[in-house]
Amino acid sequence: MIEEPKLLTINKSMRRPTKAQIDAFQGIPTGFVVDALMGGGALAANIKPVGEGRDIPCVAAGPALTAGNSAGDILGTLAALKYIQPGDIVIASFAGFQGCAAAGDRVTGMTKNQGASGFVTDGPVRDYAGIVDVGLPVWCTGLTPASPFSNGPGSVGLRVQIGGQTVATGDMIVADTDGVVVVPFEKIDHVIEKLDAVKKLEGDLDAEVANGLGLPDSIAELLDSDQVDFIEE
Repeated sequence: MIEEPKLLTINKSMRRPTKAQIDAFQGIPTGFVVDALMGGGALAANIKPVGEGRDIPCVAAGPALTAGNSAGDILGTLAALKYIQPGDIVIASFAGFQGCAAAGDRVTGMTKNQGASGFVTDGPVRDYAGIVDVGLPVWCTGLTPASPFSNGPGSVGLRVQIGGQTVATGDMIVADTDGVVVVPFEKIDHVIEKLDAVKKLEGDLDAEVANGLGLPDSIAELLDSDQVDFIEE
């Protein structure tokens, strides 16, 4: 390499949804948001509530603040602490590294103290008992006692790859016990408009099941059609 990279790269212009946009996602299940995104937006299933959510109520919805880290390093996450606005969800990309923790109780404690409403990473975390005491909702890949480094390089506010999705600062993050969903900034209003229809459809389907539905009409019609081959083996 001709020139060594600087230890940190910070995005000076970080966009953010409006309060009304943020409010529109409060209390909305992740499944509804995925349906409004036509099946998209969910992070990989290995990114789950810490401790399976047994000790911390892991529900949050807020703007993404991205922290980009090298494998095994958390300098980007530490730098992101300065830029947290109330209600942000820190998205700490860890390059999917599983060999050490992407955060512990001190990092999550400082993250909460700065006003964040959640912390999401594609690595494991450590200090479970301390994280429970902190009480910040955390989504991660598991637990490990191994410690990270903070040597960099890292970034704050730039696009990151995490859990099979690209996340930019200002995207809306909706997370609960089922997992984490990212709504791209440009699609926020579109998803908000679709959520009412999704809520109605979900409510109607729930009512049908509660009233005894065992086989959807569409499947019954398909099974009676010429689009099915019945064979014997």
